[in-house]
Parts: sequence; structure tokens; C-alpha cells
Amino acid sequence: MNADKKVAFYTLGCKLNFSETSTIARNFVSEGFERVEFDEKADVYVINTCSVTDNADKRFKTIVKSALKKNEDAFLIAVGCYAQLKPEELAAVDGVDLVLGATEKFNVTSYINDLTKNTHGEVHSCEIEEADFYVGSYSIGDRTRAFLKVQDGCDYKCTYCTIPLARGISRSDTLESVLKNAKEISEKGIKEIVLTGVNIGDYGKGEFGNKKHEHTFLELVTDLDKIDGIHRLRISSIEPNLLKDETIDFVSKSNSFVPHFHIPLQSGSDELLKKMKRRYLSNTYTNRVLKIKEVMPNACIGVDVIVGFPGETDELFLETYNYLNEMDISYLHVFTYSERPNTEAVLMDGVIPKNVRAKRSKMLRGLSVKKRRSFYESQLGNTLTVLFESENKEGYIYGFTENYVKVKSPWNPELVNTLHKVTLTKIDVDGLVRFDFVKSEMTA
Repeated sequence: MNADKKVAFYTLGCKLNFSETSTIARNFVSEGFERVEFDEKADVYVINTCSVTDNADKRFKTIVKSALKKNEDAFLIAVGCYAQLKPEELAAVDGVDLVLGATEKFNVTSYINDLTKNTHGEVHSCEIEEADFYVGSYSIGDRTRAFLKVQDGCDYKCTYCTIPLARGISRSDTLESVLKNAKEISEKGIKEIVLTGVNIGDYGKGEFGNKKHEHTFLELVTDLDKIDGIHRLRISSIEPNLLKDETIDFVSKSNSFVPHFHIPLQSGSDELLKKMKRRYLSNTYTNRVLKIKEVMPNACIGVDVIVGFPGETDELFLETYNYLNEMDISYLHVFTYSERPNTEAVLMDGVIPKNVRAKRSKMLRGLSVKKRRSFYESQLGNTLTVLFESENKEGYIYGFTENYVKVKSPWNPELVNTLHKVTLTKIDVDGLVRFDFVKSEMTA
């Protein structure tokens, strides 16, 4: 029935969203749809939304208009976090036909019939308390890397965050299922797997529908490391209070896990960390970084940080800036605080003007450039392994070392999805690293 129908997808937000989009896409393909790129004409467009920041909300309308320009009669579906939090708001956007919440999105094909456009978007959205079961997923887009979902939801109550409202309680895939998915990915010739979730350090909670931990994050990485055929495993964002010494030590000796950690900080001020209801103070974060660098001196460490949180005075912002400047970290992901409905922070005093938030964000982004450059310089002369990507960007091919140094080389299609030993030689004008091959044959 759907043999001649085409479907396209657009994903906003995090790696977890990308893994879920890929799973939803495979469901469409199994129903007979042909998957095409979002910039092509399709019969159905599915937009997987994000609601971490105000900017992600605003982008939704722009993406809808873009789809309708390709096909004004296309059936438009919204899923994801924004769809769970504000379903009626999305349903009211011109051209949107169907809005599905946190539990409904994985059964999207059962909610569509003849693809006739609706005069107003139809909503199917559960109460978030009902999002208490787990749906496994993994993404396969760029064939050199896959995002493997191992956990969903969050039990933390950070005062700025809507994710628990959009995704529900913390729950995990079974260890057996994670290992099965990892094997499936490796059998497709994909060289790198990135573990993803909302709070992956909480892995094991809710594994069989109960609140206790059946397995730990350390057990997860230990078992994944034993799977044949996986060349690289990378841990995505993990909370500092959940990144234990035992896990760091294990990664340092691992067969497959790479020396790259992304650890949210959010603020270098203990006063603000308490207001945010984070589950650690800055000394915990410092200890995590020191431990990583002790056992993996060449490890890459990325940091999430929020600027403009209510009550962030100039002095407290400088406390964060100076803390990060002194830390042995490699790059920053800077988020400008935006007011989110139904969070504690939106009611707090000490609102920071938007222009001040923008200025502070610019300062930290500048610091990130400095930190990344310094990290890249520290790696010059080292012999590392590069996994090459699949895109030809203006005559160059790009890739990443195991410790996340981005390198460039003149385009050569034979390098795509291959691993090579290289010696890093110099930093180019665009801030990327050039190299010399150690040997021409693949290392894996």
C-alpha cells in the first residue's frame, strides 16, 4: 500500500534524538515507505523535536515551512520532546497534521491512514507518568558512526531542565538487548559506536521495569568491550557524580573505548550549582578531570556550561570563566540560559538581561576556541588512529582520532570509513590538523 510513498526526517537536538529517528525511520521502511533526504520531495515529513532551549522551539516552524515548499500536500508529523511538552502548540502550526508524544512516537505508522491532510493537527500524547517503558534504538546515518541508545528519562530535578517532563523517569535497556544491538551495528561494517541516553551514568535503573539497578554502567562498558568487531566505543555525555574511578580506570585499559569524555559542568560556581540542584559541587568535577588526566594524559574532555542562569552576577560568571580557564579541558559546549515553562528556575529572582547572556556566551565560546587549539597543539607529533568520514567537503575528507582531534586531508574516496595510523604534524589556518600517514594500509 505504501510502496510508492516517500518519507523524510529532520532531527533537532541530541544524539539520543538521532538514534530514535533512525529507529522510527526503519519502521516506515518496513511498512513499504522509501526513505529520502529531507531536502527532497516526500509524501510524509517527520520532524523529531527538541525543547532544551527556546531556539529549538522556534526552529520548528521554519522546518515545517521548508517541508511544505517541497510538497504543499505532504503529511507532516511532529514527534519528540517539544511534541510531548507542547502538543497543542505544535498542532496549531499551519501544515502540521499529526503530533505524537513520548510513548506514541515509536508506533507512528499505526497513527497514519490515507495521508490526507488535516485541517488541524491531530494530537496523541500520553501523560508523562505513562512513559515508564523502554524502547531501544540506534542510528545509522553517517556509516562511520552509530548512536546506540542505552538509557532514557531522568530522575534528576535540575531547576532549568524540562527533560524529565518530556521523557519521564530514568529507565534502561536490558544488557542483553544493548549487546545485541551493538553486534548488529558492528555487523553492518560501522567502525564506531557512541553510547547515548538522557543520563547514561544511571544505566541499570529500570532495566526490567523496577527502580533498582540490575546492572551498573561499569558492567555495561565491560561487556561491550568484549564484543568482537567493534573498533571504537565512545561514551557521550555523562554526569560527573556518576563517572566513577573504576570506569575511568577501565577505559584507560580498554580494547575499544576511546579516551574521550564529555562531562556536563553547567557552572563553576558552587552557589549556582546549588541553585541549579546539580548533584555535585565543583570539587567533584575537578577530581574527575584530574583522575582522567592521571591515567589518560592525552584524553579529550568536553564540557557543557550554561551562562545567564538567574542570579549569575558578574562575579559568579567570572568564577566559572576562571575555573574553566585553569582546568585541563579540551573544548566547551556553551548554552545560553533560556526560560522554560514549568521549571523552578523560571520563577527565580535575578534574571539576567539577554544582552548580558549573549556577551557571556561569546566570552566562553572564545575560551573554547583557545582550549581546543591548546589541546590540538599538545597532540602534535603524536601517532594516533583516524577514522575517516564519508563527506567530500570542498575537496577535503575529514576524520577524528580516538581522542577526538579533527583532522583534514585532500579528498580520497578510498579513505571513507577506514582507520589509519597517522602522525599529527601541524594545525591549519581553519584550526584543523594535518598529518602524515604512518602506513598506507588500514589498521582495521
